[in-house]
Amino acid sequence: MPGAVTREMPSTWIETPCPAPSAHHGAAARARQAMLTKPAGSLGMLEELAIRLAALQATERPRAANAPIILFAGDHGVTAQGISAYPSAVTVEMLKNFANGGAAVAVLARALDVPLKVIDAGTLAPEPLPGVVTDKPCRGTRDFTVEPALTEDELAFALAAGKRAVEAEVAADLVLFGEMGIGNTTAAAAIAAALLAKSPDEIAGAGTGLDAAGVTHKVEVIASSLARHGLDGPGADPRRVLACVGGLEIAALTGAIIAAAQAGRPVLVDGFIVTVAALAATRLNPSCAPWLIYSHRSAERGHATLLAALGARPVLDLDLRLGEGSGAATALAVLRLACALHNGMATFDEAAVSGRSTP
Repeated sequence: MPGAVTREMPSTWIETPCPAPSAHHGAAARARQAMLTKPAGSLGMLEELAIRLAALQATERPRAANAPIILFAGDHGVTAQGISAYPSAVTVEMLKNFANGGAAVAVLARALDVPLKVIDAGTLAPEPLPGVVTDKPCRGTRDFTVEPALTEDELAFALAAGKRAVEAEVAADLVLFGEMGIGNTTAAAAIAAALLAKSPDEIAGAGTGLDAAGVTHKVEVIASSLARHGLDGPGADPRRVLACVGGLEIAALTGAIIAAAQAGRPVLVDGFIVTVAALAATRLNPSCAPWLIYSHRSAERGHATLLAALGARPVLDLDLRLGEGSGAATALAVLRLACALHNGMATFDEAAVSGRSTP
């Protein structure tokens, strides 16, 4: 862990515009789809995914082979309020499980033959862990029922940690992001409620397995915290929201999403937590929005509301709610098939197949 927090204000890079997708390559990919040996539109979203990737990657032949998964982890002071079914110690224990290959996303990464990079962006671990990159300004956030979760400097550091993680993936076709942090569904729900000006009971769900009474308590904790910080009305500033009720891993995800878009790399967004980071990212830098592909609709309460607010159509709907990047990893297989179909199918002319008759 660094000895001192570097003072890097988000505005020095966060607001730099992201490039626009290539309309030329998108149109060329759509024209190719029209020539392939199938009725137009018969492959549905697989066609649209290939076309969209082609526009984002500025190529007529999109690809999804090199797709690293970057997982950010952090701990949350708000766990002191009993808002999780698991103790905070699980965060660091799971970091070891990720590094040792035993977690769900680690299994998926092996099956997909993609690297999994695990970053301690703010856990309670006192020392660096084997197989884990440590890039954090402090060990966990403060309890936001009492005080802001992060200082301005800590927030800036965490955002930049996300940027640093992306900068190491220069050869990626696209990037996938995951997260781990006991208490982070509470922080994420608080961020979403503030940014969307929604009541917390529309957003907060069971997280790691709370019962109905636990969810009610979680909602009450979020509502009182938003009121304490003056975030219970419209027009909340996203930086202030992240500082007051955010998490270090959520801030790192936000910075990573923006940095990936700025570098021209598509992002495959995971479930509830990463989608909240995507919401924050699009509020901080709206030009990153076209670069985000939403992998799945989580079973966590509030995710559908988030997707609707972002105008997102997810690739999958499998009742997943694990996090870790598992939904994004699962959707990567679909993107790879979309690319294979787009690039490998024969055209009507190549296959000597008669095209559609015209009246």
